[in-house]
Amino acid sequence: MNLTDEQVERYSRHIILEQIGAAGQEKLLAAKVLIVGAGGLGSPAALYLAAAGVGTLGIADADAVDLSNLQRQVIHHTADVGTAKVASAGARIRSINPDVRVREHPVRVQASNARDILRDYDFVIDGTDSFASKFLLNDAAWFTRKPLSHAGILRFEGQLMTILPGKSACYRCLFREPPPQGAVPSCSQAGVLGVLAGVIGCLQATEAIKHLLGIGQLLTDALLTYDALTMRFRKVPFRRNLECPLCGENPTVTELAGAPEQACDLSKGCNCAC
Repeated sequence: MNLTDEQVERYSRHIILEQIGAAGQEKLLAAKVLIVGAGGLGSPAALYLAAAGVGTLGIADADAVDLSNLQRQVIHHTADVGTAKVASAGARIRSINPDVRVREHPVRVQASNARDILRDYDFVIDGTDSFASKFLLNDAAWFTRKPLSHAGILRFEGQLMTILPGKSACYRCLFREPPPQGAVPSCSQAGVLGVLAGVIGCLQATEAIKHLLGIGQLLTDALLTYDALTMRFRKVPFRRNLECPLCGENPTVTELAGAPEQACDLSKGCNCAC
């Protein structure tokens, strides 16, 4: 692939970086990233990956834009209320960068379709809003051997980690199974600082770019936490758990199962997808 004059100008600030250069930019243009959840985390991740010139972005989300989303889901605008999130996000990505091909998956990722959706991508970003979805994505990434960026946000706190199946600890190494339903409040119940989603979502995009380019040190075998009130980051290292039910020595999770529950009460008009 040879960059056009227009692309050289568009990506000039990348190209002058020694760690990227023209060859690195060409790698980004040839790369494919899947973002599951076009909400608070998926929005900034999608915007910056599009601006960076990641050639193919997949957006998977079954929801429509709700007015309550707009406080943090910055890829959607007021005029998009009622529109499918994948369509709204896709339109915004295309307007930012015509180099980017958008694949819209207007479905909820679940056991029956996860493998088929993930298999054609180079990196997966978890922007979902429920524990069931996060465990499902972790397991699907393991079975398809797809690198995954996990993240979660609530109130003023966020966390993230990067998972390289077969090489690093997975989500189940740290959290063996989902908590009982209702044990942890959702964003609609406890609230979430809008800009927090931007911070964590941008970090997920950073991890994706680093992986695609093979530069820097990925956030593997560690959980990064962020407290917006104290402006404090904390990196907590942990190791692959040999008793992990998924990637341990004697796995008990051997296939995808279950469907993700809704983290928010849609009957009350909330479909935040955090």
